[in-house]
Formats: sequence, C-alpha cells, structure tokens
Amino acid sequence: MKRPRTLGELKASGWPLERLRRGVREEARNNLAAKLRAGEPLFPGIHGYDDTVVPALARAILARQHFILLGLRGQAKSRILRGLVHLLDPELPALDTPLRDNPLAPVSPEGRRILAEAGDDAPIVWLAPEDRYVEKLATPDVTVADLIGELDPIKAARRGEGLADLEALHYGLVPRANRGIFAVNELADLPARVQVALFNVLQEGDVQVRGFPLRLPLDVWLVFSANPEDYTARGRIVTPLKDRIDAEVRTHYPRSVEEGLRITLAEARLPEGVHLPDFVARAVERVAFVARRDPRVDPASGVSQRLPISLLEQVAAGAEARALVHGEPALARPRDLYGGLAAITGKLELEYEGELMGAEALARELVARALAEEWGERSGLEELEAWFAGGRTLALPESLTAAREAVAAAPPLARLARRHAADADEEVAWAELALEALVGRGRLERHEGTYRPKPASEDGETPGRDVLEP
Repeated sequence: MKRPRTLGELKASGWPLERLRRGVREEARNNLAAKLRAGEPLFPGIHGYDDTVVPALARAILARQHFILLGLRGQAKSRILRGLVHLLDPELPALDTPLRDNPLAPVSPEGRRILAEAGDDAPIVWLAPEDRYVEKLATPDVTVADLIGELDPIKAARRGEGLADLEALHYGLVPRANRGIFAVNELADLPARVQVALFNVLQEGDVQVRGFPLRLPLDVWLVFSANPEDYTARGRIVTPLKDRIDAEVRTHYPRSVEEGLRITLAEARLPEGVHLPDFVARAVERVAFVARRDPRVDPASGVSQRLPISLLEQVAAGAEARALVHGEPALARPRDLYGGLAAITGKLELEYEGELMGAEALARELVARALAEEWGERSGLEELEAWFAGGRTLALPESLTAAREAVAAAPPLARLARRHAADADEEVAWAELALEALVGRGRLERHEGTYRPKPASEDGETPGRDVLEP
C-alpha cells in the first residue's frame, strides 16, 4: 500500500490517527503489553535476565517511567537500551522538521508555520523505529548546547530576521529525539551543569533553549546507563537528577556457566569448520567466573562478559591456525586457552597483589584453575597421577596426529580419553584436559607442552594446592 505523502492523504487513508495522540511511553507500554499477551520475548538476544532484569524493566515500561540501568561493564546495558526500539510502532508519520513534529499537534515554530501555511497539503515523512532512537555517550566535554540547543548565527543571518528568529535555533540531541527515545550511556560522566539541563525534560517534559522565550513540550522517553564505579572514579549523578529518574534497574553478570556460555556463543564470531568441544567452550566461560571471585582482581571494576567472548574467538582462531599449518582438522583444545591470554590480560583491573604478580602470570593461573574446574568431579585422575609418579614425562605436540601417538604411549591417559570422548579427534582434547586438570590442582607442571611431576620440596612432599579453591 502506498504511504500517504501529505496530511490530507493521511487523514483520508484510514490510518489510525488515534496513534498520534499517544506519547512514546504510552506507545511502548501498549506494544509491551501485546508482547506479554502473545508470549513473545521482550528483548531478543538478551540472555540470563529472564527472572531478574527483564521483569523489572517490564514493570518500569508498563508504568511509563524513565529509567536507568545500573551495572558493571559488559552487562549488556547498551544492548538493552538499543533493544527498546522493538517496542515502537513499525512506522510513524511526522512533519519534515528537525523535531519530527506530530502532524496534528506540532511543537516547534517550524512545524506550526508549515501547518499554518500548507494545511492538509503539509508534506509527511515516515519514521522507522531506528529513526526514533538517539544515543549519546556521556563525556566530560558535552555541553548544554549539545543536548538542548542554541542559536545558530549562520541560520539567523541567512534568514535575515535577526537574533530573535525562533527558527534560527539549532536544536540539540534531546529535542531531535522528540517522539522517540533518548539514551545516555555512562550518565555519571556528564558534567553536573549538563545533568541539571535534563531536570525539566524529566519532570515537566519540556526544554527551554538558553536566551529564548521558547518552551518545547517534548515527547521524549529518557533512558540511561551508568557504572557504579563511575560515582567515585570519574564523576557522579547529581542527587536531584537521580530523584527525577523514575526507576533504577540493576544488571548483573551471568549467574551460571550455562547462562554465560549462551551469551558467549551468541556473540562470538567463530570461523566455520572449527570443531569446538563443549568442555572447551565451558572452560573458556569458567575463566571469567574464576576471575570474578579472585581476590587479586578488582571486584569494583568487574570482569566483563567480553572476556570469554574474546577468549573463545582466540581459541577458535588458534585451532584454525594449527589446522592450516599441519593440514589437519581444526580442533579446539585446552592448550588454545593459553594461546588466547591476550584476550584476558587487557580486561582485568588488578588489585595490589595482582599487580605484583603480573597480568600474564595471573591469567595463566586463571586458565589452569578454569580447566581444573571443568574436569570437576570426573574420575580417573588418580591412575594418571600414579603413572607420572614414576618420574615419567609426556610431551603433547601441537600436531593432532603426533598428539594422538603421544596419548597412546600413556595407557592411563589413553583409557581416560576414550572413556569421555565422543570421537577419535576429541580424545586428544580430553587427554589434554585431564593433564591440565592435574596442572591446575598442583600435581603436574607444564612447560611448552611437556608435562612432568612437580619436583619434591625440601620436606619430601610434593608441593601444590588445589586451585579449585578460590
């Protein structure tokens, strides 16, 4: 069906004009209610929040509230805000003005002039949901003019009506989000004077451009995100602004390895043709869980979900590179987690003890602990440990063919791998996991792919601790 191009055509088309009388928050509320009745997911692609964050968001949206998402880095705050466009109508008519005025009730001087001059011949544009979402990353250099607006002297000179010309205003981001959503990421980084400029939008629903007797009764849904660390590290949210934000929704990291792995697998860009065993993928996810509870990692900064996503991509890339070099199937193995340390070290904010140890050394320990945790309560390590107790060493080459031969030369390891592996290729990966579990528990030491017993200490006992303990 051809879209109406003028206000008159819109009125004659039968398009439901009552939609133009709703505010954007009412529109989102109605569409959310329809999704709830139909049992549709409210935020597709967001995992791990079904019983916590999503219900809180649903209550805030049904209540037509402005809200803030408060949580550490890498908790999908920005993705949730951008997902709000799915609660908007597929299309919405507007006058062709900077404020996308409602054709029946324009708020800008330009919109009122166009309607007065053209009447039913006023041209109509159609807005998609994405056109009605405006996002700003808060930085200390943001000004009130950026958000609200100010006089444009060039436009004033071109129109020739002087500095009192209300149509010579340059509108900021908030007015340009009229009839849509305006999102501010990292709200605490906004200077206090700029935060004050948002008071009227939140409370009275209008803005006043500096130096002009003009109030714009905007229809804007304001949503924010912030990191609690920002309150002390870089800035703060001023108390009157916090008071005007209707709802504060707390986000969190995945509560289980399974939840985290769903997110990681959905986000990671993995090459085709790489065989990624489930236990290797779970070990990758466990690295983040181990890091989040390690006392040498700063808990205030958190460990972003981007860590396991980046690490899994590195693991898959390592398997692909090995396959290309040796002309063999691409199999992800536990050793690839050590090859992906670059995806870990830059994402950890360390406490004093961690700084003394060094990011790479700590990352290696986190990987060893994650692999040991992935082995968990599976049996069979005692026989393998006894095999090494006789002073034996085992080198596990990179090549899959050579690694199979090395595993076969250690009967307890070969039996252990066959017991768990789904196919012959996976036997090497399972064997490597068993060896890494003994490394993680302090029973073996690993150096460049060679495993050997831990040397005896002065009292004759083999050193080592169970790194499954946090």
